[in-house]
Amino acid sequence: MRLMKPILAAALLSTDLTMSHAAGASGDKGARPEYPKAHTVEQVDDYFGTKVRDPYRWMEDVDSAEVKQWVDAENVLTQQYLATVPSREKMLSRLMELTNFERYTAPARRGTRYFYSHNEGLQNQNVIYWQEGLTGESKVLLDPNTMSADGTVAISGLSITDDGKLAAYSIADAGSDWVKWHVRDVSTGKDLPDLVEWSKFSGAAWLKDGSGFFYEGYDAPKADALKAANYYHKVFFHKLGTKQSEDKLVFDRPDDKELNVGAQVTDDGRYLLLYMTKGTSPNNELWVKDLEHPDAAVIKLVTVADAVYQPIDNDGTLFWVHTTLDAPNGKVIAIDLKHPERADWKTVIPETKNKLDGVSMVHDTLIANYLADAQSLVEFHSRDGKLMERMTLPSIGTAAGFGGKREDKETFFQFTNFTTPGTIYRLDMKTGKTSLYRQPKLKFDPALYETKQVFYTSKDGTKVPMFLSYKKGLKLDGTNPTLLYGYGGFNISLLPEFSASHVLWMEMGGVYVQPSLRGGGEYGEDWHQGGMKLKKQNVFDDFIGAAEWLIANKYTSTPKLAISGGSNGGLLVGASEIQRPELFGAVLAAVGVMDMLRFDKFTIGWAWKADYGAPSENAEEFAAIYKYSPLHNVKAGVAYPPTLITTADHDDRVFPAHSFKFAAAMQAAQVGPNPVLIRVETRAGHGGGMPLSKRVELAVDQYAFLVKELGMKVDQP
Repeated sequence: MRLMKPILAAALLSTDLTMSHAAGASGDKGARPEYPKAHTVEQVDDYFGTKVRDPYRWMEDVDSAEVKQWVDAENVLTQQYLATVPSREKMLSRLMELTNFERYTAPARRGTRYFYSHNEGLQNQNVIYWQEGLTGESKVLLDPNTMSADGTVAISGLSITDDGKLAAYSIADAGSDWVKWHVRDVSTGKDLPDLVEWSKFSGAAWLKDGSGFFYEGYDAPKADALKAANYYHKVFFHKLGTKQSEDKLVFDRPDDKELNVGAQVTDDGRYLLLYMTKGTSPNNELWVKDLEHPDAAVIKLVTVADAVYQPIDNDGTLFWVHTTLDAPNGKVIAIDLKHPERADWKTVIPETKNKLDGVSMVHDTLIANYLADAQSLVEFHSRDGKLMERMTLPSIGTAAGFGGKREDKETFFQFTNFTTPGTIYRLDMKTGKTSLYRQPKLKFDPALYETKQVFYTSKDGTKVPMFLSYKKGLKLDGTNPTLLYGYGGFNISLLPEFSASHVLWMEMGGVYVQPSLRGGGEYGEDWHQGGMKLKKQNVFDDFIGAAEWLIANKYTSTPKLAISGGSNGGLLVGASEIQRPELFGAVLAAVGVMDMLRFDKFTIGWAWKADYGAPSENAEEFAAIYKYSPLHNVKAGVAYPPTLITTADHDDRVFPAHSFKFAAAMQAAQVGPNPVLIRVETRAGHGGGMPLSKRVELAVDQYAFLVKELGMKVDQP
């Protein structure tokens, strides 16, 4: 499949950023930084008889003048530090060059029209296009780059009517999870008067006739929208041409304030599917409402969230459902609404050793996308489950997409890996032929790099897979700058995918490493549960085990080893450096959950109890959490690794006070010259919708930190 245009070696050398290996992280150290003063308060909380101090509680008032003053001073200190890295501008220039390539998503058909997103290369936000037929003229539907001067307004959701005439789209400002829904006429490019506010964690599900759509949201918050906890998620229906005040409450669960709810209309327009999940648990209840008979009782198909129940498609009353019921790796079952009892459910595709990551129905064919050791494996099955064919993919990588309707004769998918940007393919379902549809033109030669997968043993004997990517010809002498990235939570799978910043790292002589930690979804629900709640320490042990394997096998050494993670991954690297400060040469902790005793007090944090446990409600879970919570295990007089903490002032997913409090505690405790710095982005949130310019600047600042702290030297061209 490798059809990328090769880059001439001579051209590449003009901007090559090969690293020389200097003395190491402990080599050229200056004096201890002068940190901005952060006062402490006498705040003590009682958790099941354990008294816990919270001296930086005042930082939870993130809009106070004192917090803003502290943030400003910290940003000045961090930028002064980064300004001393002479290769910073050079890295910025090269990363912009590597990022400057066309990017497309797989097209989706609605009626006779195809919809997709496109980025010319350096646009802050992707632009949504449409065209008549596969060869029609491309026309702009939505360009979020025109919606704000700084690129901080993003399209967070898009739903097209079945005939392709109307588009409901949601707008997120400054990275917020709160969104506003608008409706655009596709042909004219003009918005209708309709406006829906205070929507969150929501899609838009149109009625078949396009007369209105279902969406999810909360009542308007009475307190600070950035900080206030969100409870009682609801499903509403918005009828076109009416005010939001007239929207009908379709579904809610006042019996349980912590349920997340969702709505989906089946492709035939007949049924409304109502989902209920508890926090971030993947398991769900599933109810079905017959839209043709609105007075009929709702069919409560699943009333106990004991597994995943994800409808794939239906043929009348017959539904194909992707489930983990008695199958932690997933299977496909058939349910007939005429006989909805569990005893009448039939297995269509049984569970295998590989995780069933997703299923779609196109051309009356079940397309089953599996994860086999954290990489894609795609199979085609008949309606009754018989295996028809297994797809041949280009190499180690991730295939995603395969959308469409049951009667469609084509589908599209995207393939990517660590050195292959998203490449779009069209699959003819009648002939089985795959053809290249859209392919990026690259500004580096992927043939210069290689990726391999290894398996190492964690502390308790569990085998954990890990991807390593680097320049060919790597010497195993322990001197390679290495970036170990992890997540390990919420059933999220880390798969091979392209990142221009990772290519830059490899160009600079670095090794990029990505283990599949427990808590993630790479090996199904058992793997996920192996890193949840009372077993969360397994995730940190897996990550530490990866670091130890890299050192033992001479890919790197402690002075050259950096660890990185964001959100739950920020918790991962925070806990790992607190537990093993002598093991790492540098730490990048992004938008992390660092105060594990109060994560459930802000915005949607309560939902994470499904994965973390409930520190205020369960004594056993409190005890487990308290042992690893990064904020509460910082110890004075310890020489922690050089640490760069990053967050954003408008992060309403992981409240920024997590990072503020952790930074203040680390700076107060740190001994020796290793810096503990915090970089606070303005007009940005948890990362979703962040403009490209800000993402590039953040990556370069993180790399500049590593260049200095790992003792790396960027050669001049």
